[in-house]
Amino acid sequence: MLYLALDQGGHASRALLFDDSGQQVAAAHVPVTTRREGLRVEHDATELARSLELAAADVLESLPARNLSITAAGLATQRSTIVCWERTSANPLSAAVSWQDRRAHQFVDGLRALEPRVRELSGLVLSAHYGASKLRWCLDNLPPVQLAARRGDLLMGPLSCFLLARLLTERPALADPANAARTQLYDPGRGDWSPALLELFGVPREFLPRCVPTLHEFGTLALAGGACPLRACTGDQAAAAFAFGRPREDTVYVNVGTGAFIQRIVSPGTALPDGLLRSVLLSDGETSLFSLEGTVNGAGSAIDWLRTQVALDVDRALSALSERAALQTPVFLNGIGGLGAPYWKHDLQSEFIGPGDEESRVRAVVESVAFLLCVNLERMNGDRRLGRIVISGGLARCDYLCQVLAAMSGLRVERMHQCEATARGVAFLAAGLPDEWTDVPVERVFEVEAEAALTARFAEWRAELERRLD
Repeated sequence: MLYLALDQGGHASRALLFDDSGQQVAAAHVPVTTRREGLRVEHDATELARSLELAAADVLESLPARNLSITAAGLATQRSTIVCWERTSANPLSAAVSWQDRRAHQFVDGLRALEPRVRELSGLVLSAHYGASKLRWCLDNLPPVQLAARRGDLLMGPLSCFLLARLLTERPALADPANAARTQLYDPGRGDWSPALLELFGVPREFLPRCVPTLHEFGTLALAGGACPLRACTGDQAAAAFAFGRPREDTVYVNVGTGAFIQRIVSPGTALPDGLLRSVLLSDGETSLFSLEGTVNGAGSAIDWLRTQVALDVDRALSALSERAALQTPVFLNGIGGLGAPYWKHDLQSEFIGPGDEESRVRAVVESVAFLLCVNLERMNGDRRLGRIVISGGLARCDYLCQVLAAMSGLRVERMHQCEATARGVAFLAAGLPDEWTDVPVERVFEVEAEAALTARFAEWRAELERRLD
């Protein structure tokens, strides 16, 4: 038996095959284009759908035995990214407006007086990063969307819903809990769209897909030489929490890609700390699994930005970083993509403070990601003892990031051999959360080894950031 994981991310679409013991059999990826203009960040929606089709075709072509069949598939996507499309044809009426996009921040700022109510209902802070304000912007500004609305032919919602409509034979209009929740229009307690939030943001319910559990018979995925059922759909970070089996309560999960995300499993009644999010990791229609989550918007995206700022081979510099710092290392106030949890300041100016050469600036950016993760971790510490951090994602390959995270958090950091966390997690879900999947070995453990100079920079960074925020 084989399970196909489709992972649509900010830089590429991936298709990976796993066998019934959880071993990766084959993988393929197709890069995708991102358009950036000021606060606007977009993808071509048709390109995203097509890239998944190409990745799936490529991974099937690479199979050593062509007679192997796919038992089931799962889809994971960027959360908070939205699309508008035609109900009848599944043709897009808008771009895929990225989770990084903040074009509607003025609309959101006008709702600040209602933020406590929004947070109570959605589990999220009021932010233009989430889908509600983007959907409202499309209704107000895109003539094709307005025309489809008048004709009764409009659907809008998370990117996952559009991709299901494009990829599956039945063209379903279905929304999973993790992606629906990131529209900021979903009530996790009810497992459905919130009438109060829909009214607040002015998004008519009839334009939204139907809410269903994470594990569901979503439809039929047509593949070269056959077809298979798609049985799991979720958000990328929700999937990543299942990459190494069922999530453990004594473990903090960090996934570092375009952004960095830190999650801890909690019971539904756990108090929501200031600045953190309550996220839905899994819902079976009767019970739900929740996490406390912190987000760092500028992780891989900050490294991309850095490449435009220094005359260095940044990838080489990242791999060469070590615990021993240069004589002068600045601190970096990381507002790339807007300052995320737990501060939520969309217009923080990114800047280096203090002298240092270009290599030390690379160090400072990496440290800023780790420092932000540690601040989030401080807020999510609870009564249950935490034993470790499990880290995955592309930027987790940077040893120095893991070293700083261990030193400043006081927890050992385990980097697993398999770092395609989102894909393995969604395959695990599509397989029905089997107990017999092989454990992923730990590639390297980073122990807690605090260093005085690093501790001092963490304190300096925190003081400078709080001074800017004040």
